[in-house]
Amino acid sequence: MGASHRCRSSIKPDSCSSRSFVGTLWLLSGIMTAYACPKICHCTDRNGVVVQCTSRNLENIPLNLPKDTVVLLLSSNRIRHIPKETFTELHRLRELDLSHNAIESVEVGAFQGISDSLRTLDLSNNHLSSLPKDTFAKLHARVRLSHNPWHCECSLQEVLRELRLDPETVNEVSCSTSVQEEYVGRPVIQVLDSGINFCNFHHKTTDVAMFVAMFCWFSMVTAYIVYYIKHNQEDARRHMEYLKSLPSTSHVSKDYDTASSMF
Repeated sequence: MGASHRCRSSIKPDSCSSRSFVGTLWLLSGIMTAYACPKICHCTDRNGVVVQCTSRNLENIPLNLPKDTVVLLLSSNRIRHIPKETFTELHRLRELDLSHNAIESVEVGAFQGISDSLRTLDLSNNHLSSLPKDTFAKLHARVRLSHNPWHCECSLQEVLRELRLDPETVNEVSCSTSVQEEYVGRPVIQVLDSGINFCNFHHKTTDVAMFVAMFCWFSMVTAYIVYYIKHNQEDARRHMEYLKSLPSTSHVSKDYDTASSMF
């Protein structure tokens, strides 16, 4: 039986009208929650919500973004850090632009929840020098990392190994610093394609450090043994001189012969 028929047959029409009104408010509230736009941003509906937050002097990513967001534009702000689970509720997100910010760090799990839907991720022109190994775990998006002060070493190599870099900007991902000075200023991909393995440098550095530590330990042990021997020899010499200074008796002579035989 339909709601309108139940209302017509109801003995208390005012009660039925109240329930219908409350139900309508609840539905509208759910719709507004799903499509609510942050006040500082501008939102448009284009087969999903496009959230435009470019050049708003934002220091953090806005909270309570529309759940139907498909494009999120956050470029040219002052964002410094991307915490984990930031975009967990945005299951339809396809494009995420974080370029031209001041991002220095991205936590593992920052893109959790959007790894399957996301197609484009722009992190270019930020302050990134390194990233945790699993930052982009299971991410299928094409990623822009150009114009960041990258430090070329093992962890960066492992991050790039599992990543789809944007082919148009791949040669703009360069070594700002490096474990080997000769690679500074060169595109990271060119260095890796030439056969260089930064993880080998890491292992060699570790091996050298272990060798230096072992050498120091051996030197300390040797110095202690030498000191111990010299100290005992000095005690023995003083003991022998003391025995020589004693009156000549058969007992003393016997002790002296015994001590001489020992040394």
